Amino acid sequence: MEVRPGETAGRPKLAVFPKGFFDDLVARRMKLSTWIELAATLDVDGIEMYPAFMERDDPTYRRAVRRQIEEAGLTMPMLCHSPDFTRPSAAERRREIERAKAMIELTVELGGEFCRVLSGQRRPGVGREEGLKWVIDCIEQLLPLAESAGVVLTLENHYKDGTWEYPEFAQDQELFLQILEAIDSPWLKVQYDPSNAVVAGDDPYELLERVADRVATMHASDRYLQGGSVEDLVKLDADPQHGYAPFLRHGVIGQGFNDFDRIFARLARAGFAGWVSIEDGDAPTIEQGMENLRLSAGFCRRKLAEHFPREGA
Repeated sequence: MEVRPGETAGRPKLAVFPKGFFDDLVARRMKLSTWIELAATLDVDGIEMYPAFMERDDPTYRRAVRRQIEEAGLTMPMLCHSPDFTRPSAAERRREIERAKAMIELTVELGGEFCRVLSGQRRPGVGREEGLKWVIDCIEQLLPLAESAGVVLTLENHYKDGTWEYPEFAQDQELFLQILEAIDSPWLKVQYDPSNAVVAGDDPYELLERVADRVATMHASDRYLQGGSVEDLVKLDADPQHGYAPFLRHGVIGQGFNDFDRIFARLARAGFAGWVSIEDGDAPTIEQGMENLRLSAGFCRRKLAEHFPREGA
């Protein structure tokens, strides 16, 4: 069987993204080495990395991080980059392209296969057609390097990067699909996040139906609303805001909005064999966050075994 870019043979593998420890890692209140040690205690195959978790920008440090990950029995399959291609200035967009190229190279240095791309922020004054043209042009300029590096770019149906002021430009499902339809390349695939579809007011299963054949990676996230509603969230998105709405919480996988049996069954029919990355860990303490991650990892392992039985099993 031919394996195309971004595909692996066999059952999907399980990674973890430390959503609950994100702020502490970015602010250096938690060392990256500490998080790698914690992740090694989970039933996962890899760690999804975010560039700002890296504490230095030099080759020696990057090699040391990769070595620690591998010595822990893990890999770094996915880099969670957040390019902002809707900047009105052409010079700023060129800088975003160069930064994204550096992130493709970082993915390779850490041993990864996938580098996330986004559209950018939904800035007031940036029209749909204008923004769409910018985003498509920027991503197309990354494809030659992605191909030569052997790194698949994954466009996520996204809500908002935690450091951004405005929500995602292509949060709207139709804009997201227009970008994919315009760039027909095996080096641009989809990172599917069912929770982000819910937040956007879309049906996550309808979106999956439309992109299933291009899904290379997935965020296994489950959300719940604490003191608010999806309608409240949509209203908040109309105004500038930093980060996520305070009442939108990441929960233990399998205990929130999403039907993972339905999701995994559809991905199995599409022949998905990529990476599923857990987004969880929200809790008042590290201990509780790790317990949540253990529960999420256990749930995902069971569901992957159910829906992706090994050959001959």
